[in-house]
Amino acid sequence: MKNHIYKVSLGALGAAMLLCSCATTPMGPTVQVVPGATIPFPIFQQDQNDCKEYAQSQVAGQAEQANNKAIGAAILTTALGAAVGAATSWHGHAAGAGAAIGAAAGGTIGASASQDAQASIQDQYNNAYVQCMYSKGNQVPGVMPAQSDTPPPPPVAAATTMTLAEAQEKLNSLGFPVGAADGHMGGRTRNALVHFQQSHGLDQTGELDPPTIQALSE
Repeated sequence: MKNHIYKVSLGALGAAMLLCSCATTPMGPTVQVVPGATIPFPIFQQDQNDCKEYAQSQVAGQAEQANNKAIGAAILTTALGAAVGAATSWHGHAAGAGAAIGAAAGGTIGASASQDAQASIQDQYNNAYVQCMYSKGNQVPGVMPAQSDTPPPPPVAAATTMTLAEAQEKLNSLGFPVGAADGHMGGRTRNALVHFQQSHGLDQTGELDPPTIQALSE
């Protein structure tokens, strides 16, 4: 009878292992990536090959580990079924029935575990592939380009037009005397411009140039 139970258990165990669908290493990505705006198609193809190899390396060995766990679950459940059958009858028939029930349950558990593992491995593969392709300048539909943490520089204000007479009036009001605001560039006006430029950290040109106009307009 023990031999009969042993043979039935082995048969049920084999059935459980067959029912356990195995996880496999992904053959490729299941996400879409398109060439970057400035990337020629031959370069894009090379990027694909490189990133597939990278993604493969990130999930290497995970399918084998998942399959070993699934088979272990099938073996344990089958063995429990056989033990229950043997414990409830003196005849091998009940033991065989228990092993068969354990095999079916083990196969179901193993298949479910393998399917979950397959989905997880594919997700990890896709993430690695997308990150690699994105880093090479390719585009992932639905993913916005990375935003820089550095705020953009403030816009440069356009230089304000100003006549020399207006500049002379402004210099007089700011304490850089030029005398009469007659619109003529004389020695006093030039000296006042130099002193004003010096006080504002500007190039000391002595001319009413755009940076000086901008500073006088503030």
